[in-house]
Amino acid sequence: MRHIAFALMTFAAAVSISNRLSAQDFKPDWQSLAAHDEAPEWFKDSKLGIYFHWGVYAVPAYGSEWYPRNMFLKGHQVNKHHVDVYGDPGKYGYHCFVDQWQTPEFDATEWAKLFKATGARFAGPVAEHHDGFSLWDSQATPWNSVDKGPKRDLLGELTEAIRAEGMKTIATFHHARNFYGHFEGMVKDYPSANENDETAILYAQMPAEQFHQMWLDKLAEVIDQYQPDIIWFDSWLDRIPESYRQEFAAYYLNAAKTWDRDVVIVRKQEDLPLDMSVLDHEKSREPRAAEKVWMTDDTISTGSWCYTDSLKIKPTHKVVHALVDTVAKNGIVLLNISPMANGRIPDDQRQVLAELGEWMDVNGEAIYATRPWKAYGEGPTVEPEGGFKKHGEFLKLEYSAADVRYTQSKDGTTVYAITLGWPESAIQLQSVRVKSAGDQAAVQLLGHDGTLAYEVDDQGQLTIQMPAIAADDLPCDCAYSFKLTGFELDAAE
Repeated sequence: MRHIAFALMTFAAAVSISNRLSAQDFKPDWQSLAAHDEAPEWFKDSKLGIYFHWGVYAVPAYGSEWYPRNMFLKGHQVNKHHVDVYGDPGKYGYHCFVDQWQTPEFDATEWAKLFKATGARFAGPVAEHHDGFSLWDSQATPWNSVDKGPKRDLLGELTEAIRAEGMKTIATFHHARNFYGHFEGMVKDYPSANENDETAILYAQMPAEQFHQMWLDKLAEVIDQYQPDIIWFDSWLDRIPESYRQEFAAYYLNAAKTWDRDVVIVRKQEDLPLDMSVLDHEKSREPRAAEKVWMTDDTISTGSWCYTDSLKIKPTHKVVHALVDTVAKNGIVLLNISPMANGRIPDDQRQVLAELGEWMDVNGEAIYATRPWKAYGEGPTVEPEGGFKKHGEFLKLEYSAADVRYTQSKDGTTVYAITLGWPESAIQLQSVRVKSAGDQAAVQLLGHDGTLAYEVDDQGQLTIQMPAIAADDLPCDCAYSFKLTGFELDAAE
């Protein structure tokens, strides 16, 4: 009966969505949706957001957030671990972890204050991952954090706390894969794990049409109940029929008009047209400045996106350098953290967030509300092309003071040259040519009082003399922002 009840709710939601679309301005077709401004000014200005993979998959704390898939793949290391620790996956399925997920240490207000101090301008959770478990009060599925597990509206608590800190909100959706292959190992080798009609909903064992409608209904619930400023999609969105994707976009954009807010849709690959959505690169970045604003989602660790008992955390300089490189190329960073199942953010992750926040306190002027300059940068370290396929190479990149990235103020009157290390001697900016230097021309190091001496040679080459500062007295760590004002500048040919 429970399964039938949820099916009826899905039908009712479908009727509601259809009625709402017929009365609004955006229609569910790409031509109409193209009128949406995919990257509003607040989004272009934001530069940094935080999200987190936190769900039932954090309970076993092993392998990665793909535990619910891999536990059913015979011979996989996660499968061997599951058998050793919990027993036969056919008898101890993924759904058995749900009620073990308790969150006694979770404090939405404390998390929001932490994200704000880090320098994030928007934040929010993975609302639903591939596993099919929703972090909100859902009528579209019984597998949600209010009815099961934590017995809390996690998305609701977070949305309220994040907005109370003056930040925008993001909700990310990975649920397209729930139906498309995530539990094929269970179907093949452990079908007894799917015990009844209710577990069939979690494992997406249903007709395609029913799943597609549930996919849409879940989005409509989050839109109506929490009004997120950004909705972000993981891969496999292209497997959802085009008409459903169009209905989602029209529903969201029409809702946002009633809220009088500019919202953003982010996606990977080519799953939605770029004239109404923003491109995301997973664990990778553009090799050069892009004309359109883009995003990279990357994680604070070197491996899993969710917490595991062996998770290794990146040093802060890697996070800062990736942020600077991204912003110089017209991008925005969505940084993932990995809370423990009980709601605690581990100290090693907190340390990186605190150090990133300290860096942003000094250098935020060179990051927030900036735009790419005529040249994005210079130096010996080159980012690979190829996107996610090269994410391992991105992880290995190590920058130095010889690597420089440029940003500029919106009005173009100020240019920032950011060195990805502390220069031990004078800096000669290879990408900059000074056409003229007015009486008020000056070079400053953010976080350091006074101006710096500089020279301009006959070819317009700008050389900045470094101040004598002891290592312990440097304004920050990781990267250093030199502010150029009063110059007429061009990029070197």
